[in-house]
Amino acid sequence: MLEQWLHDASYTVVFTGAGMSTESGLPDFRSAKQGLWNNLDPSEIASTDALNKNVHAFTEFYRQRVLGVKTYEPHKGHYILADWEKQGKLKSIITQNVDGFHQKAGSQKVAELHGTLQTLHCQSCNKKYSSEAYLDKEYHCDCGGILRPSIVLFGEALPQSAFQQAFTEAQACDLFVVLGSSLSVTPANQFPLIAKDSGAKLVIINREETDLDYYADLVIHNRNIGDILKELDV
Repeated sequence: MLEQWLHDASYTVVFTGAGMSTESGLPDFRSAKQGLWNNLDPSEIASTDALNKNVHAFTEFYRQRVLGVKTYEPHKGHYILADWEKQGKLKSIITQNVDGFHQKAGSQKVAELHGTLQTLHCQSCNKKYSSEAYLDKEYHCDCGGILRPSIVLFGEALPQSAFQQAFTEAQACDLFVVLGSSLSVTPANQFPLIAKDSGAKLVIINREETDLDYYADLVIHNRNIGDILKELDV
């Protein structure tokens, strides 16, 4: 069924969440077993407040996150999506992930709703830096400001350009495929509904059930995303 839908669709958009990254080995922040939040309060360590009042803990925590991203690589699913884009089978990717693996695999049109760990910027003057600076324990800009990852922290709004790109793509598509998202984080979880309301078929592929399964035309649970994409890559 999904293979036929992909073949027939004229505008396919993919939405990826943590489940896409965990297949590369990256831990899921919210998973019950290995989530990185288990022993930490996100509001205390990954927030604008922490950046302003607890800089040492903030930078050390995100140095470990950057190191983690550098340790792993995109998996076969990332590369298949990149190939589909080159072939014209996939128009764009909307992602909640901040690892940059889609771009590393070769995808060009990616809306990063929560930013990226691949770059840093100065909190004061906004100058951009490579995330390699954190690995070298360089936490300050030339102007003296604090370097921070270019991601959305707790207490911040989504980047307007990425949000608008995602909104436009969700409205334009006739097939919207969710890969590895619990669809529990707002406002990102509204895009599947926007696509559905705009007339698209909605497919949700996630290891566990989601609150939006009821709205989907097809739901697949308990399978590896990479395996499914490989089967569809014909």
